[in-house]
Amino acid sequence: MNKKDPKQFTEDFMSGIIARNPGEVEFHQAVLEVIETLSEFMIRNPRYNQLKILERMTEPERVIMFRVPWTDDSGNIHINRGYRVEMNSAIGPYKGGLRFHPSVNLSIYKFLAFEQVLKNSLTSLPMGGAKGGSDFDPKNKSDNEVMSFCQSFMTELSRHIGPYTDVPAGDIGVGGREIGYMFGQYKRLRNEFSGVLTGKGIGWGGSLIRPESTGYGTVYFAEEMLNRKSDSIRGKTVTISGSGNVAQFAVEEVLDLGGKPVSLSDSNGTIYDKDGIDGEKLEYVKFLKNVCRGRIYEYAEKYGVEYYENKRPWSIPCDVALPCATQNEINSEEADILIKNGCIAVAEGANMPSTYEAEHKFLDAKILFAPGKAANAGGVAVSGLEMTQNSMRLSWTREEVDKKLKTIMRDIHHMCVAQGKEKDGYINYVKGANIAGFVKVANAMIAQGLV
Repeated sequence: MNKKDPKQFTEDFMSGIIARNPGEVEFHQAVLEVIETLSEFMIRNPRYNQLKILERMTEPERVIMFRVPWTDDSGNIHINRGYRVEMNSAIGPYKGGLRFHPSVNLSIYKFLAFEQVLKNSLTSLPMGGAKGGSDFDPKNKSDNEVMSFCQSFMTELSRHIGPYTDVPAGDIGVGGREIGYMFGQYKRLRNEFSGVLTGKGIGWGGSLIRPESTGYGTVYFAEEMLNRKSDSIRGKTVTISGSGNVAQFAVEEVLDLGGKPVSLSDSNGTIYDKDGIDGEKLEYVKFLKNVCRGRIYEYAEKYGVEYYENKRPWSIPCDVALPCATQNEINSEEADILIKNGCIAVAEGANMPSTYEAEHKFLDAKILFAPGKAANAGGVAVSGLEMTQNSMRLSWTREEVDKKLKTIMRDIHHMCVAQGKEKDGYINYVKGANIAGFVKVANAMIAQGLV
């Protein structure tokens, strides 16, 4: 394989992935994005091929699936499916979020776990990669129903996790409420108070800045990209998708850096506030989404701004785009519109929010494009810092954690630049992130033998 050209290398490898994982299109997409950018590097470094490192990295170390029975407030029994994909533990215990959403399946969890391996590697913290969750939908459920589900879910998951084995966190559909219920059940079952989950409450083992970290980190990375071009977010119009935790704190940090965030969205549509989402409006969004669990169109009704039903924000003219909702939310046509409207930078706050075709449109146009494994690594970075604080039995101040987060995001940017610089000087952040993340994991796997 080492004598083939990069295109043939990619095609041969992907044919094997597709044959072994039929129908798992999200997983195929995630692997293709990585293999495509690694192919030349792999040909130049044949030892990784000889030891089948890529083949081993794309095969999970362990996949756990289980049923989750729970009872609703009317006494009806429901059955959901639980998952945990423990992908790679070469550089530390498995680490990655739990996602509760009706759209999930094994393909999505495998893609997320594979991305998590490289993302965690980029943070330089000792964390392997995993992902999991359930097809349970917490929307429109009472607290008691969510608690019933979380306790049943953790009753099974607790067999497979631990502070030195696998440390889950939150993700879509899993916030502080869900983490609290799961942590309480784990503590009850194991009779121990340990750092088995991150994203915990500040009063019982959580870390300051953890809720903010993914959104903040995405903006920090975007600012690093712009700074390298002697530019900044100050004065820039920024479109942001989503309206949950990541999007909210991305808005907050854009405001802190002097930018103008103009959009938020949810699964029903997008609001466009031409005057900008200021601090007071952001507080309303937090109350609407975190407390009332309402829909984003209510913002449009309250402030009299435009609302685009069943549409995403990418037709809105902007300088910087921050997709912070979910996978494949920017397609090829939307990428064309962003570029045509003058967008100069895209930083992914979500995991793989750009389709394969959209990503290539951004790279071909030579705009600044940061993939999720680099740009949104701030969340898992602070999760790793929470693990450290739990192990040391102490809590760092907000300023200490934020300083460490900024340093980690700056270091990830430097690694991407070092590995992603093209002959014409353009920084291919996708290539840089994939190579930098891969090398650390691959070398650890080689050092540990055939595992």
